[in-house]
Amino acid sequence: MISFTVMAITFGVVFLAELPDKTALAGLMLGTRYRASYVFAGVAAAFAVHVALAIAAGSVLSLLPHRLVQAVVGLLFLAGALMLLLKKDNDDEESIKAPADQSFWKVSGAGFMLILVAEFGDLTQIMTANLAARYDNPLSVGLGAVLALWAVAAIGILGGRTLMRYVPLRLITRIAAALMLVLSAFSLYEALAS
Repeated sequence: MISFTVMAITFGVVFLAELPDKTALAGLMLGTRYRASYVFAGVAAAFAVHVALAIAAGSVLSLLPHRLVQAVVGLLFLAGALMLLLKKDNDDEESIKAPADQSFWKVSGAGFMLILVAEFGDLTQIMTANLAARYDNPLSVGLGAVLALWAVAAIGILGGRTLMRYVPLRLITRIAAALMLVLSAFSLYEALAS
């Protein structure tokens, strides 16, 4: 059964955490060089694969005792918040190898491979696994996460520079970290109270 509340929470947390990430910038760079729909197709497919892997990991975590899972999830959210707060503003940009031509398969394949490699084990993938374990609703978490990642990819591909002119990256990062701290506190409280 789909829970729109769980979807909305997942969407918000993953969206804010992914927005200042290097993959949004990579999507922006690919989107300025190639047809946006081709880039989005590859990036969207890669994000779907990542969410499926994260949901599988979260489902395994949900088999463990509830109190232990809540404690681990709370600590992981805390670690994620600290990673966002302590992250250097000038991360090294990854080099993007341009496809030889503008065909759909070359461009979407380049986007797919870039995201697949860059996002493996990324903070948002870990957060998605945590949320899947926390809410025990893999479908709602999966839909919320994939929609958030696709939204960030679309923003990055179509208009990332414009958004960054109006909303400072530091503010977005701090909001994401604050949300993760709240989720961490809530999970740790549940672990101690149960």
